Amino acid sequence: MNTHDVTMKSQTPLVGPADAARYDSRFSSLASGTMSSAMRDLMAITEQADVISLAGGLPDTEAFPRAIFDGIVSDMGSEYLASSLQYGPTDGMKDLREQIAILMSHEGAHARVDDILITSGGQQAIDLSIRTFVNPGDAVLAEGPTYPGAVPCFTAYGADVTHIPLDDDGMRVDLLEEAYARLVAEGRPPKLLYTIPNFQNPAGVTMSLARRQRLIEFSHANGLLIIEDNPYGMIRFEGEALPTLFELDGGAGWVVYLSTFSKILAPGVRVGWAVAPPAVLRKMNLGKQAADLCSSNLTQRFITEYLRRHDYREHVARVNTLYKARRDVMLSTMEQRFPASATWTHPRGGLFVWATLPDYIDTKALQAKALERQVAFVPGEAAFLDGRGKSSMRLNFSGVSEALITEGIGRLGEVLTDFCALHETLHPRRT
Repeated sequence: MNTHDVTMKSQTPLVGPADAARYDSRFSSLASGTMSSAMRDLMAITEQADVISLAGGLPDTEAFPRAIFDGIVSDMGSEYLASSLQYGPTDGMKDLREQIAILMSHEGAHARVDDILITSGGQQAIDLSIRTFVNPGDAVLAEGPTYPGAVPCFTAYGADVTHIPLDDDGMRVDLLEEAYARLVAEGRPPKLLYTIPNFQNPAGVTMSLARRQRLIEFSHANGLLIIEDNPYGMIRFEGEALPTLFELDGGAGWVVYLSTFSKILAPGVRVGWAVAPPAVLRKMNLGKQAADLCSSNLTQRFITEYLRRHDYREHVARVNTLYKARRDVMLSTMEQRFPASATWTHPRGGLFVWATLPDYIDTKALQAKALERQVAFVPGEAAFLDGRGKSSMRLNFSGVSEALITEGIGRLGEVLTDFCALHETLHPRRT
């Protein structure tokens, strides 16, 4: 930075007053009620080179072959430059929607090209699906814990969320049925259910086939709309793939399916998609028009050409091998370094481990101490809208090396040991 730049920067005034109170009465109810995403709050901290981040759901983008990237970008410049830099249709490039239909068919989920909407990442797909159906005060069902990135969407649109507990076989459908009946009896039938059946974020568990079938039967019998979010279905280390809820729905139109290329290719492309019945897709399309007109043609073209020229399953297999090794290191290190009073899930895929600590440990307080040791995680409370999760945490194993996982879990273990020791000192056990 030259002297002129320094001078200009020092002379640039702060935009607006330091006291923002003048704006408080002008903020919309939507803006005032929106909660921040815990992951986004941590991003600035975890970008620091000396912080080991086990917080964000970061795929390993170093695993993407550079030669493939260079070749596609070069060809795009010579063959598709003008169209890639242009506006596109709101529902997305037809070439890409055709490739997505093929990709979904490999997973047993068969979708019509015209029923697919391209979104700016999976996050926009979630936002549009909630926006399309939920009015302030509407009852909504969601797993507990739920995806922390969905929490701002629920709060933005005023959803009244009832959480359905999870166990090792995923969402407790029996408890969902009870919650649904209770809300109907109160005159507040739920507008929809939001669920991540495969390697759930943040818990890492997968809904069993029996529960999937029971959920679809219940949906059909009671008219319960299901938003199925499936960003992790291909990130599998063990076991056989289970049918999606979308496939089990059999075209009845009670499941809206969401997914993204963020986890199977790269989050930087910011391309996801939704599959929905035509009447729903039209409303989501209008919502997307208001939000951003269209997703980037540049990244849509990149993904299209990648899928045309390469088998994405080869890349997924590479990252799955990488992530499985990192998961194994995380689990084994937790076994060695975490106190015996802690428990955690053992995911067969996905990106996350969900740890539950003794009730007397507040993971927000734990997070502050962990950051002093330069390691980060997502406190469990961020995955609920009702204050639960205070003694839980989400840990990501995909974004850092095995060596850093070992070091990061070791530091967390030391902080946890200190918390447990302090508690024992203040509250000694009676003998």
